[in-house]
Amino acid sequence: MIAANLRPVARFWQLGAFITLVLLRSSAAASDFRFDHDTVGFANATVFEYREGHPSLRRPREKGEPKRYTRRCFVLCRTTMQFHKFARFDPHATPLDDNALAARIRTVTRRAAWEKPLPINERVVFPGYPNLRAMSNARREVLRRNIGLGWPTYFRLGNFRMLFEHDSNYHKETHANLDAALARGELFVGFLTTYPRLSINHAVLVYKRKPASQNDGIERYLVYDPNHPESPRELTWSSRDHTFAYQKDWDFIGGVVHVYQIYGKWLQ
Repeated sequence: MIAANLRPVARFWQLGAFITLVLLRSSAAASDFRFDHDTVGFANATVFEYREGHPSLRRPREKGEPKRYTRRCFVLCRTTMQFHKFARFDPHATPLDDNALAARIRTVTRRAAWEKPLPINERVVFPGYPNLRAMSNARREVLRRNIGLGWPTYFRLGNFRMLFEHDSNYHKETHANLDAALARGELFVGFLTTYPRLSINHAVLVYKRKPASQNDGIERYLVYDPNHPESPRELTWSSRDHTFAYQKDWDFIGGVVHVYQIYGKWLQ
């Protein structure tokens, strides 16, 4: 009789253990990504000045003017993905000093961005802040100094894909990979270029497909653009023309772009 009475209790504890295991193993999904929480709060500055999307040389920095934080669009997209996969925040604990915070940031950013997300209980903890956006605003300089340099991204092997001609099948494959990544709950970092024109050479992080608002053959995606931390940008795909296009702004004239996935796997 006692054993029979204990069976429901045993099942209850087994169910609780299963739920706990699922929670601990749960990965950060793209569907969980929140722009106002999970992105970096400061901007990547462009190397050139722009007027209506057309670049020109910047004026020299005046004496005493702070150095601009440039060439970091790849770095900021990669960092955002790494924090989403490998970090968690504890807003109720005491913030770390600069040295300890720097060490933890490097622990996150030295992991390969394409690795599987860590279980929640194995992630690097950042005390004192509720999310990456808050920490990056409060500890901007510590984050900047410890997430990597910008110039090495010019020499990434994956960048050389833009030197080759690709037909519409290549772009259709990239679009299929984008949809598949989002369906798996993953983030997608894209290298946008108009090579051989130089109107844009830039990295953005795609995190959500927007619901179709009209049957016009255009699929719309929300992206985090390191040049524009104030709000999401929009990348589109035309099923009729088999082309991607990016939103017009002060730093891009808008229109068709080539998209190459980066940080999805080794050497990409």
